Amino acid sequence: MSNWGALATGRLLTDFSLWSADLLRLEEEIRRVDPFADLYHIDVSDGHAARAFLFFPDLVARVRSATQKLLHVHLEVDSSILLEQIDQFAGAGADVISIGSTWSGGLTGAALDRIRRCGKVAGLAIGYGTVPETAEPYLELIQILTLMGTATGVKGQQLIPNALARLERARVILRKRGMNHRVRIAADGAIRRETVPSLRASGADIVIMGSLAFGSENLAATIQWLHSLPSPSWSMESG
Repeated sequence: MSNWGALATGRLLTDFSLWSADLLRLEEEIRRVDPFADLYHIDVSDGHAARAFLFFPDLVARVRSATQKLLHVHLEVDSSILLEQIDQFAGAGADVISIGSTWSGGLTGAALDRIRRCGKVAGLAIGYGTVPETAEPYLELIQILTLMGTATGVKGQQLIPNALARLERARVILRKRGMNHRVRIAADGAIRRETVPSLRASGADIVIMGSLAFGSENLAATIQWLHSLPSPSWSMESG
């Protein structure tokens, strides 16, 4: 099994969102793209935090059987079921579990601690309307900070106007706290060929790819291009 510490640090990482795969042929899709993904992104919503109901534990368990790559579960669920959902998805085979800051309420710290006690990598996802400073009290507990550039659970949106500034601000916070070497920043939402270079330059270590991965006519060339994007001075390898 791959592990978080073994992920590359000198290039942009790719987190493939399974929501954009052909869900009727999910196992086939995973096998098709598996050589190119660093992680698989699995969005979970209870219908309150986002407009759609998304993935569920039994399906994640089946995905786990189809790949050795890291599975990154992003929970956008109400605080009343958050801890139970962490246990269920940890048991289903998630390697990384990120929780949405908007819906975790006063349970944020307890939820992140729960993830770590399950032996999983903990992450925090900051909604597009929430300032990056929200993550500061929890930086010691997380290894991935996801900044949403669009609303959760709605495909085809445009990147919010301040998405790049938010990434830059998050990078400044990590550097000031000495966390640049430990916490990776992921950009989620409107990940397209025209947005990725700016997202990378503004602070992203990881891009959560939907149609850019599963809809690519030449995925090998797309990934080669992504890997060729230069590592700015804030990169993980610079500490």
